[in-house]
Amino acid sequence: MITSRITSKAQTTIPVPIREILGVGPGDDLLYELDGDRVVLRRAGRQRTELAAVEALLGEWHDPANDVYDQL
Repeated sequence: MITSRITSKAQTTIPVPIREILGVGPGDDLLYELDGDRVVLRRAGRQRTELAAVEALLGEWHDPANDVYDQL
């Protein structure tokens, strides 16, 4: 098990093995997701990439006739 300590300023260091697995470094955004009494930590960029993939799939259902509703 890998642990880290919270400082008096509520900061912590993400251990190297975790950073390597997530592929994160300085300046990267992280996403914290609560799952009951657990926290799931993810690289935030992956979320956007997954969303873009879903949007691309949904694009095939796009009907130009529906664009009129966006203009209202």
